[in-house]
Amino acid sequence: MDDEDQILIGEGVVLDSGAAPVTLRILSGALDMLVVLVLYAAGFGLVGQLLPAVDDAWARVLVIGWTVTCLVIVPTTVETLSRGRSVGRWAAGLRVVRDDGGPVSVRHALTRALLGVLEIYGTVGTLAVTVSVLGARGKRIGDHLAGTYAMRTRGSRTALPPLSMPPGLGEWARTADITRLPDGLALTGRMFLARADRMHAPSRVRLGTLLSGRMATHVSPPPPAGTHPEAFIAAVLTERRDREWILESARMSRAEADGDALRRLPYGIPDVD
Repeated sequence: MDDEDQILIGEGVVLDSGAAPVTLRILSGALDMLVVLVLYAAGFGLVGQLLPAVDDAWARVLVIGWTVTCLVIVPTTVETLSRGRSVGRWAAGLRVVRDDGGPVSVRHALTRALLGVLEIYGTVGTLAVTVSVLGARGKRIGDHLAGTYAMRTRGSRTALPPLSMPPGLGEWARTADITRLPDGLALTGRMFLARADRMHAPSRVRLGTLLSGRMATHVSPPPPAGTHPEAFIAAVLTERRDREWILESARMSRAEADGDALRRLPYGIPDVD
């Protein structure tokens, strides 16, 4: 297990991220497999009606195309548009998220779907279950390569308290150079801040110092002298969140502007009411 994924504190308590147990993952995976197989069988009946009317080459194209659609394209589309959900995960109360807790993108969903052809359908789920049981956070091979895991959305802990910039660190954080934090480190820091007030005091100090020391290797210049480790962690995570929000807002604005430009008529041709 990567030491950035989880940290074991002195009392034997693991700061986890609400990862789903393997049993729920098996349940959701079995339901999803059943849905895909029903869809495949239903569609294959329609495709089969076209096979007598085409030659062998086109018949192979139709069969392969429908197989790829059911096993890769449909799961990728559903998982991307639903932000990590599927029929099976909806029934089991799960959602697939990135290692840092953020929503999955089409890249993550496509990687998971492609590997799922091998480890789920190619081995009837045996490979996926084995890797999930032996691995961290119940991840299968597709999760390890995509950088994702399944978390509980039903019956899990309450929402984490919002992050806020500690007083006196805003100006330093805005000018600091913060490189990309490892996903496990960022998530562990987030969980630590949420649970710090309920931790044993010596463990709280020890873990806060450990996490702030790890984060300090990704931040330059260091915070003002005398900054408390928990304040440093909160400042880094808050500034990281704000910068990502600004970048994503700018990206969405550019995408909207590009869409407007594509919908407009060429220059010099007036619109017609």
